[in-house]
Amino acid sequence: MFNLIALEFRKLWHARSVRLALLLCLFLPWIWPLAPRLEEIYHLNIVSGWQVPSLALITIAPFLLPLLVSLTCAEIIGSEVAQGTLAPLLLRPITRSRIILSKLVTALLYPALLLLLLLVGSMLAGLRYGYGDFIGGTGVGPGLFVGQGPLSSVQAFTEVARAYSLTALILLPIASLSLLYAVTFLNTAAAALATQATLQVMNLLVVFPEFLQKILLTSYMGIATQQSNLGVPVLIILGYTVVLCIATMVIFEKRDL
Repeated sequence: MFNLIALEFRKLWHARSVRLALLLCLFLPWIWPLAPRLEEIYHLNIVSGWQVPSLALITIAPFLLPLLVSLTCAEIIGSEVAQGTLAPLLLRPITRSRIILSKLVTALLYPALLLLLLLVGSMLAGLRYGYGDFIGGTGVGPGLFVGQGPLSSVQAFTEVARAYSLTALILLPIASLSLLYAVTFLNTAAAALATQATLQVMNLLVVFPEFLQKILLTSYMGIATQQSNLGVPVLIILGYTVVLCIATMVIFEKRDL
């Protein structure tokens, strides 16, 4: 299984969408320290390097990260179908379940890879401000960027790490949904478009009763800045991920390739 997962990651590295996503995550955070009108437009004066990772996360997590994840996860299946390499793979003495499981594991690990690179790029971009104790907030903790007084570097790191971990969590069902559509349509563009369309439809359902909002995945897209009561959102997100992964495996087993 490990060899199959390693093979999937080698395939990903050759995808131009993945290289573009990695470059974006590495260099986009540099916008904020270099922005001359940040205080004028956003009313924010960066006082600590710990605020740069939060800025990067808050600005690209709502749309860009889900888009990058859905596109790449759709390509895990779609590119192989387009290149004609999926059918020969199924002729090898490897069960279908192991093949799709390796692809699922790769898809679920990919968001964490993007976020790790985003964090590294943000930390490098924030070096000019330092990473010591400061007065204010990280942007993903109590009081957001205003904070609640002095904040130690350990507390700041904990808040940032927590926010990035929660963002990786919310991207798991998006990755599995994209792979499910890829197995269904056997086309990268169709799968990525269907994933984004599903998320947008969920966003539109905000006009429906509150009980429906509690089961919609998009209701928890902003949990990175949520300070408490994370138990139910985490369970719902994990539930979505498990159900979508099982559906993907079932459809792949029965799909005529």
